[in-house]
Amino acid sequence: MTNTTRELHVGWTFTQVGGGDVVKDGEWLPVQNFPTTVHVELLDQKKIPDPFVGLQEWDVQWIGEAEWTFKTRFAASQAEVEANNVDLVFDGLDTFATVELNGNKILETNNQFVAYRVPVKEYLKAGDNDLALTFASAFRKGREIEKEHGKLGLWNGDSSRLHVRKAQYNYGWDWGPVLMTAGPWKPIRLETYTVRISDIDIRPRVNEQLGAAVDVSFELSKNASSVATVQIKDSEGKVIIGQSNLTINSERAEAHFKLSAGVLELWYPVGYGKQPIYSVDIRITDKDGHLLDSKSQKFAFRRVRVVQDELEGQEGRTFLFEVNNIRIFCGGSNWIPADSFLTRLTPEKYRQWLQLLVDGNQNMVRVWGGGIYEADAFYDICDELGILVWQDFMFGCGQYPAYDSFTQSVEIEAEQNVKRLRHHPSIVIFGQSSLGHYQIAESLKLELDYSDEKSDFRKTNFPARYIYERLLPSVVERLSDIHYHRSSPYSGFGKETNDKKYGDLHQWNVWHGSQEPWHNWDILAGRFVSEFGMEGYPNIRTVDYWLGGDQSERYPQSRTMVNHNKADGFERRLELYLVENFKHAFDIESYVYYTQIMQAETLASAFRLWRRNWKGKGKEYTAGALVWQINDCWPVTSWAIVDYFLRPKPAYFAIKRELRPYTVGATRTEKTTHPDPLSAARFTLETVLAVWGTNSTLEPRRATLEVAAFDLHSDWREVFTREVLLAPNAATELWEGPLPGQPVRTKLSEVPRSIVISARLLDAGGAVLGRYSNWPEPFKYITFPTDVGLRIAVRADGEHVELSATKPVKGLVLDVDGAEDARWSDQAIDLVPGDPQVVRVVGLKGRKIRARYLGDGSA
Repeated sequence: MTNTTRELHVGWTFTQVGGGDVVKDGEWLPVQNFPTTVHVELLDQKKIPDPFVGLQEWDVQWIGEAEWTFKTRFAASQAEVEANNVDLVFDGLDTFATVELNGNKILETNNQFVAYRVPVKEYLKAGDNDLALTFASAFRKGREIEKEHGKLGLWNGDSSRLHVRKAQYNYGWDWGPVLMTAGPWKPIRLETYTVRISDIDIRPRVNEQLGAAVDVSFELSKNASSVATVQIKDSEGKVIIGQSNLTINSERAEAHFKLSAGVLELWYPVGYGKQPIYSVDIRITDKDGHLLDSKSQKFAFRRVRVVQDELEGQEGRTFLFEVNNIRIFCGGSNWIPADSFLTRLTPEKYRQWLQLLVDGNQNMVRVWGGGIYEADAFYDICDELGILVWQDFMFGCGQYPAYDSFTQSVEIEAEQNVKRLRHHPSIVIFGQSSLGHYQIAESLKLELDYSDEKSDFRKTNFPARYIYERLLPSVVERLSDIHYHRSSPYSGFGKETNDKKYGDLHQWNVWHGSQEPWHNWDILAGRFVSEFGMEGYPNIRTVDYWLGGDQSERYPQSRTMVNHNKADGFERRLELYLVENFKHAFDIESYVYYTQIMQAETLASAFRLWRRNWKGKGKEYTAGALVWQINDCWPVTSWAIVDYFLRPKPAYFAIKRELRPYTVGATRTEKTTHPDPLSAARFTLETVLAVWGTNSTLEPRRATLEVAAFDLHSDWREVFTREVLLAPNAATELWEGPLPGQPVRTKLSEVPRSIVISARLLDAGGAVLGRYSNWPEPFKYITFPTDVGLRIAVRADGEHVELSATKPVKGLVLDVDGAEDARWSDQAIDLVPGDPQVVRVVGLKGRKIRARYLGDGSA
């Protein structure tokens, strides 16, 4: 009999065990979706209010503390019953489930991240079969386990989560709600077979000369005398190399191939080359040629190294990614689950999110450890688009236990997910955890000797070190060729996690920590900044969604607004950065605008200053910046640069500009000179302008640097140009000197002129390669002109908008009236006279364009 697989996704019903106010005892409701979870079903049947609106999150907390059963009846054929092997396969059950088939308990689960395969031949019968899944409350179960094993330290959520192998963000985070899901969240299948291919391990090893060896090993479900054919095919399905008549006399077999450079096509990150995807096809037959099983697995050829070399000119070491011998500056984002209800996410929705990332000139995404190992579609799309993936194991912001049952579950989880993900060329690093494990250990002064590379750690007061430094690296090394990083952040080399000279760094001293001005990003830089951020309100339409029509709550400090910002102390932090930098208004439309511009300025400054530190081989002082975060799991004010409804905030576009292939940046600093070292009253104060450019391509680029200076309060302007050469794959310092038009001051009472600098890089034909406007800061001191001559002209095609001004304009954000928003190609735009810009818009539909900018009279 040939192998068969069929999904068991129809005929499901569900109930609350014992009943309650919403679902009565013995009442079975039809399941509308599959896979699914309880909240999704109750929402679809209008049994509960939308927890994303108002305060209604708190009206559904009972769901996570109730017990639920899902059941279905499916027919099995005589052929299926008589098959040599019959398995029920559960790709994912959330989380503590008891599974019964025809009244027989066949499985108990305790890990959302693990797939379960259960032989059921002895329980299956021809005709109708009853399958039931009963889900205990993960919250209550976690509290029971915690009572047995003890509380541990953490940031975010209930401490019991540390004992439960479930998506940690379900317990609530500083950007997400408390929504404890339960249910069959991944597919369920019935499989019959004689022999099946149980695992495929493809190891394409690309050498420094860019030739490759490919080792293919595969395992069978049992020891069966059989014959295998292994073929490697290109993206068009053409066989490029293969091996036939491979005799198998055990449960495991191998095939080995060599390809020289030029024969194969290499996979590159976006912006550096193509993303060709190959496949390995395996067919298993018996001695008579009858097909037993066949499988295909995609993969690609690329050479990846994490380089931690000593630096020239600075203490410390690099932390950078090298792909196919090219060192890559990684500009990207952190990724959290894109919905509180994971079964709502489709391949199409993943593509929309990841296409936004690529369209924003980003080349890396970090899958954060408090969520899930993402769906296959996520990684397939990253492979296709050329997005590098930093993949965390699922631990987040806490001190996890290491008792035997816990570590055994974690090991199975790690093995399964490394096997599932290792063939993706996009995945370039497995990182353990996120923010807090070693940092909490440092703050609590736990037993933490970084030089100890031999201990077991389970008997110390930091037992999870066993997981991070023994269990997980062992699994990754045994099952893949992907680099393992102990934590994020983690310095290595015996250094603490906040050491900016080694490893990766989470730089939260803007917003959290010491709450530094964002202008200090340059001195806050690390070798690879894998987290940093600034909050900003989402699109006003998203705000109105969570208000649910309640106009009385439509102001920044309302109870509903506060519930839709989960960050501790966010009011103080938002106002700290607003008051330090802006004159601002408090009506909700203005508050949305000013927080968005603040977020855009903060994040653009980080990328601009850190990209300046990528100075060429041996001088990669900062090799990457991953903003926290690209996305949201519900409608909320957070650090996201794109909101839950896929509406980009202005910060998204500001980052997009800073990650173009060619950029220009500038800083102004004040240089104080005291001619008399004994005098504080006598001094000179000179403003110095420094200009640099970046080039992410692999070829040097000649360009014209144009620097124009404008006085906000007169018609004075000054322009100079110079020919420059941008070094390949590096930042290049271009010019430094006195700020044009700014007199040297001798007293602090002499208010500096409001000089705006426009720096542009132009190609030989005058096209703009990169532009940046440097303004005097803080913006709150500026007296903005009342008439800036702003002109917004829609071209005849209705899709292009030309912007110009007779005075410099800062932070221009465009919008239209109506519930349906338009999609813009740029936002948070700076304009200067003589440099019109064109923005593309989709969905304008003849509506009038509204504009907000600093000094527009709103504050």
